[in-house]
Amino acid sequence: MKVYFLGTGTSQGIPIIGIDHPVCKSTDAKDKRLRVSIWITWEEYSFVIDCGPDFRQQMLSCGCRKLDAILFTHEHADHTAGLDDIRPFNFRQGEIPIYGHKRVLDNLRRRFDYVFETVNKYPGAPSVKTIEVHNNAPFAVGDKMAIPINAMHGDLQVFGYRIDDFAYLTDVKTIEQSEVDKLKGLKVLVVNALRVEPHDTHFNLQEALDFINLVKPERAYLTHISHVLGFHEEVQKQLPENVFLAYDNLEITI
Repeated sequence: MKVYFLGTGTSQGIPIIGIDHPVCKSTDAKDKRLRVSIWITWEEYSFVIDCGPDFRQQMLSCGCRKLDAILFTHEHADHTAGLDDIRPFNFRQGEIPIYGHKRVLDNLRRRFDYVFETVNKYPGAPSVKTIEVHNNAPFAVGDKMAIPINAMHGDLQVFGYRIDDFAYLTDVKTIEQSEVDKLKGLKVLVVNALRVEPHDTHFNLQEALDFINLVKPERAYLTHISHVLGFHEEVQKQLPENVFLAYDNLEITI
C-alpha cells in the first residue's frame, strides 16, 4: 500500500492570504501546505480521504488517473469543497462512490444540490453514489476492509479510517479508549497536530505526541499543520525518532 500526502495544511493552507508570518514567507517547499487530504493506492485500487478546495491541483500534482471512491472524515469545507472537481473521473468512469456519516452526506446534498439532482440533472454535473458509514461497522474498499474510527472535533463527530496496518485521523481533539483500541498494532498512524499552543478542537503538538505514545505505531506522521507550528525542518528536529512531520507530495509505502 502507498500513501501520498496530497495536502498537510490546516483550513487556510500555508501560506495564508495576506499574512507576513515567517513560515508563510518560507522558500522551503515543505512549508507550502495545501488543505489536508491523502491518496491511498494498492494494486489497481485508488482512494482518497477527503477532497478539499485544492483537490484539482492535488490530482494534477500526484498524477492520479483513477478514483475508486472518496472517504469523508467530516463536512467542513477544507475537507469537502473540491467535490465538483471529480467530474473528469466521472467522464471516464461514471459515478464515484462517496462514503461518510449520514450527517456529512446530508450536508453535501444541501451544499452541492445539483450533484444529487434526479430530475433534469445537468449532464456535466458530478455523479456520486452515497454510502453511509456507521461506527463499529467496517466496510469494503476494493479488496480490503476500512474500519471507521470515531472521534470528536470539539463538539463535532468525525471519522478516521484504518485500512490494514495504516490509520488516518485528522481534526481530532478527543477520542474514547474503545476507539483507541481499534488502532493497536499499526505500522503507520497519521494524526493531526495543529500547533504548539492548545486549541479547542484540534490536537496540539503535545496532545498528538501523547496520542502516538498511547497507540504505539511503528511510525507516525503529523498532518493538518498550521503556520504557527513553525518551520518544517526546525519542528522535525524536535520530534521522536519514529515521528515525522508530513509534507505535501510525500509518498510512503506500508
